[in-house]
Amino acid sequence: MNKTLNKILFYILIFLFSVSLILFFVSYIIDRKMEKIALKQSSKLEEVLYYINRNYVDTVNYNQLLEKAISTMLEGLDPHSSYFSAEQNKIQQESLQGSFEGVGIQFNIMNDTVMVINVIAGGPSEKAGIKAGDRIIKVDQNKMVGQGINNEKVFKLLRGKKGTKVDIGIIRPGVPNQINFKITRDVIETFSVDISYMISKGTGYIKINQFGETTYDEFTKALNQLKNQGMKKLIVDLQGNAGGYLDAAIRICDHFLKKGEMILYTEGEHTKSEKIYATSEGDFENGEVVILIDEFSASASEIVAGAIQDNDRGTIVGRRSFGKGLVQQMIPLNDGSSLRLTIARYHTPSGRCIQRDYKEGVDAYYQDFAKRFNDGELMSADSTKFNPKLKYKTKNGRIVYGGGGIMPDVFVPLDHSKYSDAYLQLINSGLLIEFCFNYSTQQKNQITKSYKSAGQYVDQFVITDDILNQYIQFYSKKGNVKLGTLNSFEKGKIKIWLKALIGRNIYRDEAFYPVLNKEDAIIQKAMKM
Repeated sequence: MNKTLNKILFYILIFLFSVSLILFFVSYIIDRKMEKIALKQSSKLEEVLYYINRNYVDTVNYNQLLEKAISTMLEGLDPHSSYFSAEQNKIQQESLQGSFEGVGIQFNIMNDTVMVINVIAGGPSEKAGIKAGDRIIKVDQNKMVGQGINNEKVFKLLRGKKGTKVDIGIIRPGVPNQINFKITRDVIETFSVDISYMISKGTGYIKINQFGETTYDEFTKALNQLKNQGMKKLIVDLQGNAGGYLDAAIRICDHFLKKGEMILYTEGEHTKSEKIYATSEGDFENGEVVILIDEFSASASEIVAGAIQDNDRGTIVGRRSFGKGLVQQMIPLNDGSSLRLTIARYHTPSGRCIQRDYKEGVDAYYQDFAKRFNDGELMSADSTKFNPKLKYKTKNGRIVYGGGGIMPDVFVPLDHSKYSDAYLQLINSGLLIEFCFNYSTQQKNQITKSYKSAGQYVDQFVITDDILNQYIQFYSKKGNVKLGTLNSFEKGKIKIWLKALIGRNIYRDEAFYPVLNKEDAIIQKAMKM
C-alpha cells in the first residue's frame, strides 16, 4: 500500500514539474514574443537603449545615456535645436521670467570649454569683472575643460545660495595668463531694460539686454517716460543682446511701425506659414529711431533690426549681427525636461533669411566670431562678403543681403588698438573692481555731498592722476608685480572704467552706463548722425 501511494505521489510530482516547466517555457516564449512586439513598435533608439540597459557588461545610468543620445541627435539637426534636463529647463526659464540665486552669467559649452556668452547686468559676475567671451577653466577646485564638462555640471557648480562664495578662474582672449575671481553669489533679477535716459536734448536712449517675459512692459514704461521728458529721437541699444522670446521682439517692433507694415514672416516644413504685421498700438511711430547692433546681437535682436531696416523706418548702426534666423518651439516633456526644437525660419519683410550657414558643423558655426576677426570683417565693412544671389530690396528700394546676419547701414569698426601688457593687466583684473569698491566706500559721503545726483557725477566728477596712481599702487601691492609704463591713451581708458565703476557703486547704473556710453564708439557714431 505504501509503495503504491509513493508511486502515485511520485507521478503527481513528475506531472506537476512537467506542467511548471511547460508553463515556464510558454511564459518565456510569450514574454519574448511580447518583447519583440513592443520593440517592433518602438524606435530604434529605444531598442538600442533597451538592450544596453538589459545586457551591457557594466551598470549604466539609463537616464543619463538617454539624455546624451537626445542631445547628440539634436546637434545633428542645427546649432540651436537643443535638449534641457528638468534642472536646466528650470534655470533657462528663470533667466527669462523671474529670479535665481547664482553668479549671473549665461554660457555655452564649445570645444569642451565653458564660454561666457553674456553677463547679466548688475549681477555678481559683472561686478567682479567677468566679461562676455571669457573662458571658464576652473570653478573652486574643479577643472572646467575636457570631455566631462556638460551644462548640468556647470550649473551645479555656479549656482548656490545667496551669500556663498565661489572661486572662478578664466582665460580671456588677448590676456596671456589665467585671471582669478572670487564671486559672492546673490539673487539675480532678470530685468530686460538695463537703463533708459535722455542721452542728449531731445534724444532718448534705451538699452535692452535680452527679450524676456517682462521686456515689452519694461520697454513701454521706459519709452513713455522718455516721451514725457521731451524725447523726439530714440536710440535702442541691442549690442550684446543674444535674443529671447520672439513675441517680445514683435511687440517692440509694433511700437515703431505703422499698422499694416510687415514685421516678419515664418516658414517651416511642418509649420503653417505666418505673416505678422504691425497693429495700431505703436507708441513711437513717427520719431527718429536708431538701432545699435554688434556681432553678439542675435535672434530677437535681429528681428527688430531687420524690421526697422527693411521698412526704412530707422537707421542701423554698428557691426554685422550674429546671424540666427531659426525659430525654436519649447516642447515640455513629462519629467520636467524640454526640447527647444527648430520649427521654422523667420524672414525679414524684404524676404531675407539672415540665418548663417551651419553645414560645417556646430564647432565651426560658433567659431565664426574668430573667423570674422581674422578676416578683418570687424575692422572694415569692405571685408564682409555677401552672396550676390541673396540680394533683396527694402521698402524704399535700398539693397540689403541675406545669408548671415543684419549688416548695419552705418558701420563702426571694432577697437583693435594694440595695448601694453601693463594696460591689459590693470583693465582685466578683478582688483579693478575691488579698488573701486574700496574707494567708493571710503569716499561715498564726500562724493554724494559734492554731487547730488548721478547726472552731476557723470558730468562733473574727474578721475585725477592721483586716483589712477592709487589704483596702480593697489594692484602692484596686491598682485605682487611690477608694471610697465602706460601711455596717455591707456591712462584715459582706465580712468573711464574707474569713474564708471565708482559711479555704479554709489549711483548704480544711472552713473555706470552714461559714463561708458560717452566713450562707446557705436553710441557716439549714432549721436553724430
